[in-house]
Amino acid sequence: MRKYTLKSPVRQGEYSVRYEEELNPQQLEVVMAGNGPLLIIAGAGSGKTRVVTYRVARLIESGVSPSQILLVTFTNKAAREMLHRVGILIKADIRSLWGGTFHHIANLTLRRHSEAVGYSPKFTILDREDARGLLNACLTDLKINTKERRFPRADVLCDIISFSANTQAELEGIIANRYPYFLDIAGEIARIAQFYSQRKKKLNMMDFDDLLGNWKLLLEENPKIKEVYAEKFRHILVDEYQDTNKIQADIIDLLGFRRRNVMVVGDDSQSIYSFRGANFANIIEFPRRYPEAKIYKLETNYRSTPEILGLANLSITNNLKQFPKKLASVRGPGSSPVLIPLRAVLQQAEFVAQRILELREEGFSLNEIAVLYRSHYHSMELQMELTRRGIPFEVRSGLRFFEQAHIKDVTAYLRIVHNPNDELSWKRVVKLCPRIGNRTADKIWGYISSRENGLKAARNKELLSQLPRGAEEGWKRFMSLLKNLQTPEILKFPGQMIQVVLEEGYHEYLQNIYPNYQARLEDLNQLSDFAVQYDSLESFLSELALLSSVTGEDVVGGEDDEMVALSSVHQAKGLEWKVVLIIWLSEGRFPAAKALNDPEGEEEERRLFYVAATRAKDELYLCYPMMLPEGRYQSILLRPSRFIQELSETTYEQWQIDEGEDWGLLGSEAEELY
Repeated sequence: MRKYTLKSPVRQGEYSVRYEEELNPQQLEVVMAGNGPLLIIAGAGSGKTRVVTYRVARLIESGVSPSQILLVTFTNKAAREMLHRVGILIKADIRSLWGGTFHHIANLTLRRHSEAVGYSPKFTILDREDARGLLNACLTDLKINTKERRFPRADVLCDIISFSANTQAELEGIIANRYPYFLDIAGEIARIAQFYSQRKKKLNMMDFDDLLGNWKLLLEENPKIKEVYAEKFRHILVDEYQDTNKIQADIIDLLGFRRRNVMVVGDDSQSIYSFRGANFANIIEFPRRYPEAKIYKLETNYRSTPEILGLANLSITNNLKQFPKKLASVRGPGSSPVLIPLRAVLQQAEFVAQRILELREEGFSLNEIAVLYRSHYHSMELQMELTRRGIPFEVRSGLRFFEQAHIKDVTAYLRIVHNPNDELSWKRVVKLCPRIGNRTADKIWGYISSRENGLKAARNKELLSQLPRGAEEGWKRFMSLLKNLQTPEILKFPGQMIQVVLEEGYHEYLQNIYPNYQARLEDLNQLSDFAVQYDSLESFLSELALLSSVTGEDVVGGEDDEMVALSSVHQAKGLEWKVVLIIWLSEGRFPAAKALNDPEGEEEERRLFYVAATRAKDELYLCYPMMLPEGRYQSILLRPSRFIQELSETTYEQWQIDEGEDWGLLGSEAEELY
């Protein structure tokens, strides 16, 4: 059979795009590079997307058919935007180009070859909710009663199984390192994972992890199919390569083994997602896997002032594992970054709120201002202060602090102690007991509300006899908790009450229910620390009620949709603002103490600080509290983050807070803390 090849309408060497005029010298060098593996180290704000776009355009203009190009990105939106720009640049039909996420390309490939991995072409893709439902069905079929004892819920099991799949690591090792509190049931979890895998295959279903796993399996076990795709894709381009996990890097190596025209683009200094399974070694060791690779660096920054980049450059030099680079700004001189030591976390919140209002007066839109932090719980006091002052804000790291389920759960325990007639709180907490659902909760409330003393009525044997079988033990633990919360030495101190709730069952509940239990535990510990300043349960609950019910009003003169962004650094990657304030830059908070337990942890935390600093375009503020409450009348001294201590004093300006009459925590009562 004779082959007929469709050629590009543009002859090689004739370019319609004026690359020399539209790219800087570093970008141009990458776009015009020849064949072979290429590692592009693209610094923050260096025009990475522009380089990938123009590289694709140049390849097509050089005679490469769009159907012979594979472009892998981390969102389908990014792929669409890049390909749209390519189409505009060269005015060509590029619909045959394979572009999208790893999972999207996996789906396209497996639909064609599913039978080679034991599936029919009409396999179903399970989303997170579907996967959770199927796992629950597996638990039922295996006769694992998760209600009779504390056992990880399907969401948690999904996370354990997924992390193992993406890192290609043994399940028991994952449990030992990341979920040690489930080590005693590791064998049972492994049995569930195996049954879940078998069930999916029997039902012709794949979850997102299976798409990658089966794509890799297809290429490894079918040499002819691997040859077809290795020959098909003359050029492979991978964006955000520093965020790939092991299985994704392996897939790219399998596809690129023949032609070796693999171009990966990323920034090792922005590799911050190891908790999701991203493998920092992929980008660092790329030159080992491809010894002939050429390394290019994009070091011209279009985002930040020279002063901000000077601070970021100096910080990241302390990392040993990296491709050294020095970002240079195309912008003129600006203001120096500012370091602000603050007496305590509440003063930090007051400073940030006041400075935001001042920046608004100076002409910055609230949309141009962001407050960044290492962990979601770091935003609690700030959310409260912004709410008090009527400053509108958007929380990008999750729900607003007091809207989160675990915060509502724990405060509900305190509310029923304070007000035994609180129907909503009763129904919320009793459903946290094993084997108690909506119907039983209604029955319990009916019994309690019909008695004069609800707390006393809850302990009646008559009520105990009405509970479902298997609920008695959990109910007795609940009664013991309520009794302890009512002891006089605890009742006066809401911070201690929160700790009692955690110690007497809720901590264990978090572990079993939430994949991100550690972050939720941090939230509750922070709430407990905050609560020590209140001398009564009533004053604490009243404050929370007021703050939870008030929404930020628009600042006078602002647009209706103006909002300050509150975000974890992880959520902020890829974004930028004119003004960035980084808070909680104290040792043990940023860097996080738990991250330092990992041998690679300190360097990833420093990369996180680097990402935070390089989000700022015009102004950067570095804030850290010097004192932290420990009990009602004591405080502990916090050291500034090692990332601040490593900086030269020439890279920032330090402000000293002058506490005028308006400064304070919550009035004269708070002075006792310090």
